Amino acid sequence: MKHIPLKIASLDGTVEERDCKISRMYNLGSATRDPDAAVAHQDEVAKSGIFIAKDVPAPRIYPIGLHAIQTDNQVFVQSDRTSGEVEIVIYVADEVYVGVGSDHTDRALETFSILGSKQACSNHLAPIFWPFKEISDSWDDCILRSWVDGRLYQEVSVSKFLSPPDILSILNNRVSNVPTRDYIVYCGTYVSVDKALGFGNEWRYHLDAPQNNRKIEASYKVVDILQEVKPDYRVPFANPQPA
Repeated sequence: MKHIPLKIASLDGTVEERDCKISRMYNLGSATRDPDAAVAHQDEVAKSGIFIAKDVPAPRIYPIGLHAIQTDNQVFVQSDRTSGEVEIVIYVADEVYVGVGSDHTDRALETFSILGSKQACSNHLAPIFWPFKEISDSWDDCILRSWVDGRLYQEVSVSKFLSPPDILSILNNRVSNVPTRDYIVYCGTYVSVDKALGFGNEWRYHLDAPQNNRKIEASYKVVDILQEVKPDYRVPFANPQPA
């Protein structure tokens, strides 16, 4: 169990601060309504040598350790090949809430293991959620955006993705022992505007609800802590292999 301070912001302007308990976390991939819409992101990562297990039915489910959830303004990495992915985040508690986060991923490690790469970096979380029932009627009008070093990196309507109720139904169908409450789901991402993975030091993202004139936004800086070790004493990213 992990405790995270979150805010629940309602349409009437009230904001409730909570010490939220999280017992499980799941990341989804290829969670689009049109399966073909996920192909562009699969092609995007393939350019960097990352190949998705297409024999596993989409959306693909990656269970994540709770250590990965982070709301701080710094994300520590050990590679210069990491990048963020803006994603819808579902928080299930006394009811269903929606928010936004960035699934920051080590792309070098991802060429060996997608599962492993998603444990190696933080899943950044904007610490504000909306009750889904308050925004469900205009949900498809919401927009996800992300920027890296000030450059627009992603922009996509949430209508491209499976709805929160559909995602929760699939999760409960495919995963045993999903808690009845107190868990978080990252709902997958979409291809970048340039159709190529981006790398940089400063990431910013938001969930924009134009019909309600509201946004949830967050940002963080990437700190490569491996670079703080002097080169002669730096352990290589990949293990040396016997001759």
